[in-house]
Amino acid sequence: MGARKLVSADWLAKPKNHGLRDTLRAVVALVCAVVACSWAALAAAERGAPAAHDANARRLERFEFERVEMAVPIKIVLYAPDEQSASAAADAAFARIRQLNTIMSDYDEHSELRRLCESAGSGQAVKVSAELWQVLSRAHQLAEVSDGAFDPTVGPVVRLWRRARRQRELPSPTRLAAARELVGWRMLVLDHQNRTVKLEKAGMRLDLGGIAKGYAVAEALAVLRQHGYARAMVNAGGDIGLGDPPPDRPGWQIGVAPQPPDNTPAFMLSLSNTAVATSGDMFQHVVIGGKRYSHIVDPRTGIGLVDQAAVTVIHPDPTTADGLSTAVSVLGVEKGLELVESIPDAAAVILQPLDGTKKLHYSKRFAKLLEACGTKHTEDSAASDN
Repeated sequence: MGARKLVSADWLAKPKNHGLRDTLRAVVALVCAVVACSWAALAAAERGAPAAHDANARRLERFEFERVEMAVPIKIVLYAPDEQSASAAADAAFARIRQLNTIMSDYDEHSELRRLCESAGSGQAVKVSAELWQVLSRAHQLAEVSDGAFDPTVGPVVRLWRRARRQRELPSPTRLAAARELVGWRMLVLDHQNRTVKLEKAGMRLDLGGIAKGYAVAEALAVLRQHGYARAMVNAGGDIGLGDPPPDRPGWQIGVAPQPPDNTPAFMLSLSNTAVATSGDMFQHVVIGGKRYSHIVDPRTGIGLVDQAAVTVIHPDPTTADGLSTAVSVLGVEKGLELVESIPDAAAVILQPLDGTKKLHYSKRFAKLLEACGTKHTEDSAASDN
């Protein structure tokens, strides 16, 4: 693995790749514009706290590393005094991501997640690792607050739609009905005192594709901090985690809400110590009978989404940002933004649709961020009144 020194690092937040081996895509493109404001600075202003800068930051150099982990291209950018120490830190972060994949992959028959699924319907409460517990607990919470729009038990239906994309034919009504009987977050029983998990119905299968990469991003950033490198960014196929800002800049330059046909971002934001997750069907979809179906499935209906929207969520926690972007995609504009408004520190923008025209909707906190950046509202964008 080699490192590349760069003079600039701006990222376009595109819909995330959920890790299907037959849908690997190119990594998000670099962009160059910046608005001089930051999510961290906005939060600091709300608390009445000044933003801090490291006087020693000028001695740091910028390095970029890339590998395929969790079946998606993952990039790590960090500032370090030399390539050797930067490479060692990046190696440790990639190793952590690889370790998490052995726990949470639904492809690997030997993963902890798959072993847990084998207990479905047995009545057995299985003690799980701390990592799997943290992700399942957060997934369960998101399922509850989203009324099932995000549901980690959606695995049986997702498997049908993977087959549908390969064969370009809709799942049969009989198979879909049978799979839907196995989906329901209330059948995922968590015992917080004993850290055990029980799947109540035989045939249930968990799928953490909408949240696990966010957790992996958070853990990778934590590893980099443990090595002394807080000025870092991790991009895992549309899930972006940001540490402290680059030297002499207020934040990492992130392009949000890519617009067709050339994916020009609707907004450029300078962010730090937060996460940006984007969900949509830009890369992963299938056209069957002239109708376009997303890889994102509504757990409540068992049908792939058809509205072609792109949802970007900003939240300090990468795990929450990842799962919330999926939930908002399923809920749609009105209910999705209501959910965002109910979660502290969350902001979202929805680009709808992706068919050559654009209509932007965003939460109140996102609108506040735009105002802090000096970005004006346009006739094609509107803040939520929720």
